[in-house]
Amino acid sequence: MITPISQKQQREVRSATHKAIDLAEQYFAASFDYISIDFDLSGRCAGMYQVRRGCSRIRFNPWLFAKYYCDNLKNTVVHEVAHYVVDCRYGHRKVKPHGAEWRQVMLTLGAEPQVRGDYDMQDIPQRHYHTYDYLCSCRTHSLTAIRHRRIQRQAAEYRCRYCSAVLRAAANTRL
Repeated sequence: MITPISQKQQREVRSATHKAIDLAEQYFAASFDYISIDFDLSGRCAGMYQVRRGCSRIRFNPWLFAKYYCDNLKNTVVHEVAHYVVDCRYGHRKVKPHGAEWRQVMLTLGAEPQVRGDYDMQDIPQRHYHTYDYLCSCRTHSLTAIRHRRIQRQAAEYRCRYCSAVLRAAANTRL
């Protein structure tokens, strides 16, 4: 099992994030505040720009950073800073997450506008979700617990993208 990045490496990631924000300020002749940087992300994502209740932050996955430190320091940091800059300039609800504005900021900051890293996840802690089987006319679908509960409460109805039939719980799915 991989151990998360050290405190020293976390400081380096914070410093790289601040440098990317400073670079964005120079290129765009604007002022961008330093935002909260946390190392609490798990799963397959190396980083995430998050806005909740008016507060923004950047979250990094300390296990993926430990396994692919140089790549993440170079690419993931700029990727998430680009999301932050796009949010500050255009508003996060007014543009696509990896749209033209984000791609332009990535290129301006000297990074390739790649959406996903291709990482080997062996030895990286991952979330495991329970899924429920649902059927339509043409296939079996695996729904998350959230969608399953919405169907139970009759708060939502889901349809197959292919045959448009309403999804129904499989015989082995508890309702």
